[in-house]
Amino acid sequence: MSHHREPVTASGAPAAIGPYVHAVRAGGLLFCSGQIPLHPETGEIVGATAAEQAGRCLENLQAVCVAAGASLADAVKITVYLREMADFTAVNEVYGSFFETDPPARVAIAVAGLPRDALVELDAVVALPEA
Repeated sequence: MSHHREPVTASGAPAAIGPYVHAVRAGGLLFCSGQIPLHPETGEIVGATAAEQAGRCLENLQAVCVAAGASLADAVKITVYLREMADFTAVNEVYGSFFETDPPARVAIAVAGLPRDALVELDAVVALPEA
């Protein structure tokens, strides 16, 4: 393993569904892989709406952050991938409940499809607390 990058696996997040890790710690930052709305124990999609699915994605990202010694509140950038831009407002409401003050920078884009037919996927870049 390289000394300048360290993979992070989170026991509280769903297992990766491909050849990737939950996150990589490098240079004081945590680069989190995209999270779709999978239940951490069953691996099944959670939520029938994009808003419900966004909540599960954020909970999964929080578990990844905690495994690295950080919190989702430490996020500096989040990308939101939506299958339908029409879900933007509903997803914003759920997203805002996770970042009531001092939210991170963000991009929201519509995509043609997501793994497991999810409606939403989120990834994050997180500033790690100084040791």
